[in-house]
Amino acid sequence: MGYKVAVVGATGMVGREMLNILAEREFPADEVVALASRRSIGKEVSYGTRTLKTQALENFDFKGTQIALFSAGSSVSAEWAPKVVAAGAVVIDNSSHFRMHADVPLIVPEVNPLALAGYTKRGIIANPNCSTAQLVVALKPLHDVAKIKRVVVATYQSVSGAGNQGADELFRQTRAVFVSDPIEKTKFTKQIAFNLIPHIDSFMEDGQTKEEWKMMAETKKMLDPTIKLTATCVRVPVFVGHSEAVNIEFERPISADEARDILREAPGCMVIDKREDGGYITPVECVGEFATYISRIREDATVENGLNLWVVSDNLRKGAALNAVQIAEMLIRKHLKSAA
Repeated sequence: MGYKVAVVGATGMVGREMLNILAEREFPADEVVALASRRSIGKEVSYGTRTLKTQALENFDFKGTQIALFSAGSSVSAEWAPKVVAAGAVVIDNSSHFRMHADVPLIVPEVNPLALAGYTKRGIIANPNCSTAQLVVALKPLHDVAKIKRVVVATYQSVSGAGNQGADELFRQTRAVFVSDPIEKTKFTKQIAFNLIPHIDSFMEDGQTKEEWKMMAETKKMLDPTIKLTATCVRVPVFVGHSEAVNIEFERPISADEARDILREAPGCMVIDKREDGGYITPVECVGEFATYISRIREDATVENGLNLWVVSDNLRKGAALNAVQIAEMLIRKHLKSAA
């Protein structure tokens, strides 16, 4: 017998991707349920070759459900995750609400799998921020060898990181530019079509945005609290795929060739790094893929033991849906039993 899995927020971009990946990876589920708000009742979503009709979260009985994948926003997670846990399910939450709770493990399976055992405290496992997930997959194998002191990262984050509304706004504005219509802004603070916006999430008192703070705090929680990290997070007119320019300072010497060899063998990493025209990965090429791609590996002569990397990943997959399903896979391998 397999598992009963609920996907909360099934009509959103990440929720739909969760359903796709559950089917693609042949997750051992006897039943998969698509849940969303009341306004989405009856809306059809794809699960492999099947079509599921969305049910209302508010009316659903979670009895017998073993795993609930949440991607419906922080307010929904805050209210419903404890209720779902009380009904007997383990919650894997994609929102930011539980990430920094000391009694909730924040997990990237390739990075800190042993921390998963801590889920028994609350019955909740947190998925990291999309930009952090791909970053720590690339940092972890290098940190194990040469110990990272400091990271400086600039992100180039696609509009799908802002959900359906973000993707729709880029599409509308791009069309408006070509037909000379007025540019209307509803989701982003500035025009996103043919532009860059150095602002993701809300501003904090020290001048960081919340997105930048998340990258620092989540990296420390998952990888090493002694790592210093500073980020500049930028929204770019790309539909899917986050890119990051990463500068790393290590405690011990590590050459570009050593780093390349280490990353080639690391779980979740795919090195595409030819020093020639086109010998690197761009967001367009990562869409629909599971890997975190690493290119432009080179030494930084301006700091002792420094390296530069270019890191690209499908943010709807490794940054959200894939990571959640990987957590669920690890959960059933090590901790959960299927229904009798």
